[in-house]
This record gives sequence, structure tokens and C-alpha cells, in this order.
Amino acid sequence: MVVHILSLIFISLGCGVMAIAALGLYRFPDVYMRLHASTKINTGGAMSIFVGLMLRTGLDILMVKILLLMILVFILTPVVSHAIARSAHLQGKIPLVPFLSHCKERKNFENPWRKK
Repeated sequence: MVVHILSLIFISLGCGVMAIAALGLYRFPDVYMRLHASTKINTGGAMSIFVGLMLRTGLDILMVKILLLMILVFILTPVVSHAIARSAHLQGKIPLVPFLSHCKERKNFENPWRKK
């Protein structure tokens, strides 16, 4: 009984994280922020749902398959995110809020995203 409640909590938590991250995909203005939200869907939401499903299935071959799927998602999410970010950078997509904006006070500051 306790395992089923924990399973339901993990699955609900994963669905909630996915819903909030999907809202971020809709609301964020540029590619890089949307990419950040999409990785939260995979790492936070999907992993929590996978843990809930593993608790629900118990010790079974299905649990091993879910574990392998978790490992696959955990490995491929950063690789795919890096490929998308690199592609956006090579196409010249400029972030709306550069993370080096606090360096403008320095003497020799150059904005790396500004086209020359």
C-alpha cells in the first residue's frame, strides 16, 4: 500500500514538473531558454515518472527495462541539448539576456554574441 502511494506521488510530481516545463517552453523568448525548459522535462519529469513506474511494477523484467530507459534518457538528454545549442549558436542565434552582462563594468569587455 505504501509503495503504491509513493508511486503515485512520484508520477504526480513528474507530471507536474512536465506541465510547468511545458509552460516554460511556451513562455520563454529565445532558443536557449526554451532549451533549458525542455531539458527539465526530460530530467525532472520523465525521471520522476520512471521512478514511480519502477515502484509500481515491483521486481520484474519490466523494472529492468524502465531502468535501461532511464539510463538512456539520462545519457542522451545532455548530448541532444548540446547539439541543439551548438546548432543555434552556429546559426547566429543571440540570447536575449546574455549571461555575461555583469562583465560590462570591466575595461576590455567584448560581447561574444555581437556580430562584427
